[in-house]
Amino acid sequence: MKKSFLLPLLIAGLMPLVSRAQSYTLDKTIPLTGDGGWDYLSVDKVSSRLYVSHGNSVNVVDLATDQPAGVIGNLTGIHGIAIDNKANLGFISDGKANAVVVFDLKTLATVTTISITGKDPDCIMYDPYSDQVFTFNGDSDNSSVINPNTLKQVGTVDLGGGPEFAVADGKGLVYNNLEDKNSLNVINVKTLKVIANYPLAPSGGPTGLAIDIKDGRTFSGCRTNKGMSVVNIYTGKVVTTVPIGAGVDAVAYDPETKLIFCSCGDGTVTIIKQLSADSYSVIQTLKTQNRARTMALDTRTHKIYLSVADTAPNSKKALPNTFKLLVYKLQ
Repeated sequence: MKKSFLLPLLIAGLMPLVSRAQSYTLDKTIPLTGDGGWDYLSVDKVSSRLYVSHGNSVNVVDLATDQPAGVIGNLTGIHGIAIDNKANLGFISDGKANAVVVFDLKTLATVTTISITGKDPDCIMYDPYSDQVFTFNGDSDNSSVINPNTLKQVGTVDLGGGPEFAVADGKGLVYNNLEDKNSLNVINVKTLKVIANYPLAPSGGPTGLAIDIKDGRTFSGCRTNKGMSVVNIYTGKVVTTVPIGAGVDAVAYDPETKLIFCSCGDGTVTIIKQLSADSYSVIQTLKTQNRARTMALDTRTHKIYLSVADTAPNSKKALPNTFKLLVYKLQ
């Protein structure tokens, strides 16, 4: 009886420790140069760098030191950055120019600019399975496909709606949120065709997207009902919807800690614990800063990085010389 009495007490005592072990706190703030709007962030694990889109330039941060490491400039109006370590090249979607700017990952020097047929390239990603770069074009509802070896556009994928973020499964499929259709596309990278489309109801207005390759689940952050839809990619069914903050933009998944992050424009990051493939629980609503909606996760350190600038009271206009990264670490 003594042992059975002590065991529940021991478990109860450990529960707060487990909770604290998976909570996030502010680590530091990294000031960055330049003014203008901001969008996607991208981590290069090989070179340990973070690329931060910012108006007409890209700020580069050394993740080993969390210090600025350079700027890629002379762009028009950028959205995202894709990394191809095999070719030692980075690809920037320049939405206002309807182009992709290619740069050297080591020197950060611009290599060339590729004009594409798509309009307003937004999300951009490199798929190692097909060795191709995909842009997702907001004004033409399609994806432009680029060969990173020839630096030429080699195809187009008709998406059937307005695309947002996309992820690859590493096995020949790319998943892409359609914001205006409230659904998830499945793209075959060999045929360059959409082979399936999964409704995300009851959620709508999907933006950010992450994938759990091991369990075959995608996580779509949706603005309409402030929910994250978990989709079984083998059946195309929504298995559950988890409540999140307002104005979600980015979603990230850490396969080691089993945590999912939804960064929201209301100044919060909803942190969700994956208990199993079909079971999820919100474990923290992390307070960040208003309009800190874009985010990247470094899965090696488990830190999350959010870009933001200060704004004038009752205004969305960014104040000059206030652009920065908010860095949060796992306790």
